[in-house]
Amino acid sequence: MFNYVDIGLKLILAFTTVIIQINVFGKGNLAPSNAVDQLQNYVLGGVIGGMLYSKDVTLLQFFIVLLVWSFIVSFVKLLTNHSRFFKRAIDGSPVTVIKNGQINVDVLNSIGLSAHDLSFKLRSTGAFDIRKVKRGVVEQNGQLTVTQVGDETIKYPIIMDGQIDEDALDVINRDEDWLMRQLKLRGYELNQIYMANYLSHKIVIFPYSGIGDEDDEKK
Repeated sequence: MFNYVDIGLKLILAFTTVIIQINVFGKGNLAPSNAVDQLQNYVLGGVIGGMLYSKDVTLLQFFIVLLVWSFIVSFVKLLTNHSRFFKRAIDGSPVTVIKNGQINVDVLNSIGLSAHDLSFKLRSTGAFDIRKVKRGVVEQNGQLTVTQVGDETIKYPIIMDGQIDEDALDVINRDEDWLMRQLKLRGYELNQIYMANYLSHKIVIFPYSGIGDEDDEKK
């Protein structure tokens, strides 16, 4: 016979843990965009579902497991937010599958994306002529980001969480040295920047503190 008090306490504990994780670790798991958010949901759901009705798992054991998992998620998020190496190792990195109207079939096969899947993703972005696609990138969550010939700006940041997106720089025919010079002229260090976009030939910077600004491109 079920111990309804024990199950009720476990449900309350599980509900509280989920709320805390959402508010402390961010709301990314509500709409997962990377591997950590996906795993956080899968494992937490599996832990709660698998241990909730088990008579052999005490309330204390249940709490310890949830606590350990919360610590693991917190530690991994810290690593991915502050280390490019760990972010790529855990979350993966965007993959260029179309460049200057040419499809890289080998790369598509390596990530398991069929021609039918690619065609569907292209239509979803409004790109119907591959020849007019300057750059097509499969993001970490499987979505396709397309920059078409004639686009004035790229559609994703050149800096995120203090880390440079080299693919984005390649789209605008710039390199890391150029970007670092621009940041120095603006009085910023790379680790001070939450996000930076390249819009209409200008770099728009959003630092961790203060508000965003923009300036004309300096050559």
